Amino acid sequence: MKPLDLDVRPILRAGGEPFGTIMAAVGDLAPGQSLRLLVPFRPDPLLQVLARQGFASDPRQLDSGDWEVTFSPVRAYHDTIMPVDPAAPVTWPQPAKHVDYTGLPPAAVTGRIMTALDTVAAGDVLFALIDGEPLALFPELEVRGHAWYGQLDEQGDAYRLMILKAPPAA
Repeated sequence: MKPLDLDVRPILRAGGEPFGTIMAAVGDLAPGQSLRLLVPFRPDPLLQVLARQGFASDPRQLDSGDWEVTFSPVRAYHDTIMPVDPAAPVTWPQPAKHVDYTGLPPAAVTGRIMTALDTVAAGDVLFALIDGEPLALFPELEVRGHAWYGQLDEQGDAYRLMILKAPPAA
């Protein structure tokens, strides 16, 4: 499968921050698809972020001095647990809210889920049904301390995601 190409050099030259664009592109990847990123420097922090999401990186400096980094998936997040409680999600309460975001583009899913999380209390579980593994969402959940469990349904058509909302940061 052909990698998705993303050149963020124009964003950086214009003084912009390309992280959101990069994470949206990661969220748009087909299962097993790689991302080929062009940047003016070696993006070491990004290498670490995407490694935590299951991507191997292959950074290569070009003759121009710019960098080409290919991020290739080495594992899927489905069936991965990022628990607050090691026994989770078995010990989690029943979902307080169910949302169905099937049919939405991957870039919209992260925002919708984060908005839905704002409507449940800390310690409650949000259940979301979406079209695929929301790779761009996982770092957002991790930063906020939320735990999650996700898996594809039996047919492989939809991704079922449970999120245990963390207490507010002190």
